[in-house]
Amino acid sequence: MHLPNPHKQHPRVSKKAWISETAVIIGNVSIADDVFVGPNAVLRADERGSSITVHSGCNVQDNVVVHSLSHSEVQIGKNTSLAHGCIVHGPCLIGDSCFIGFGAVVFDCNIGKDTLILHKAIVRGVEISSGRMVPDGAVVTSQDCADVLEDITKDLTEFKRSVVRANIDLVEGYLRLREES
Repeated sequence: MHLPNPHKQHPRVSKKAWISETAVIIGNVSIADDVFVGPNAVLRADERGSSITVHSGCNVQDNVVVHSLSHSEVQIGKNTSLAHGCIVHGPCLIGDSCFIGFGAVVFDCNIGKDTLILHKAIVRGVEISSGRMVPDGAVVTSQDCADVLEDITKDLTEFKRSVVRANIDLVEGYLRLREES
């Protein structure tokens, strides 16, 4: 469902993206090519001056919530995965090729490219350098904590890539189904 916000801004969604019929996209939201938005996901840029941009190759999985506060933006970099049930709240900049895990919460932060935030982690008010890993269930709310995060491992880097590949395959498959019907 694509809806305008109270400021009469409408979502802009690429014809090469696949959006579930049960997803809700409201307001000043831009979705690029090869993006998968799963069932019950909500992307809401309805407050004055807010925006959400989802770049190409991303996947926004089931029950994800992305919201942007007034006069702030959420940027989701290319080939980034927002896994089931995570919350991304703006202001928030997420770099290319990141992974935000199941039930994780990120708010008011800058996440460098190739970063992995694992399941149920909380990241708020910090900047995370590129190529880092936030462990399962970690709470990262101080810059000192963010600065000592470990580098991502090769196996987790490959895991991130495999999730993106699987979801781009889904986009292509769902778009073919749409063309056939």
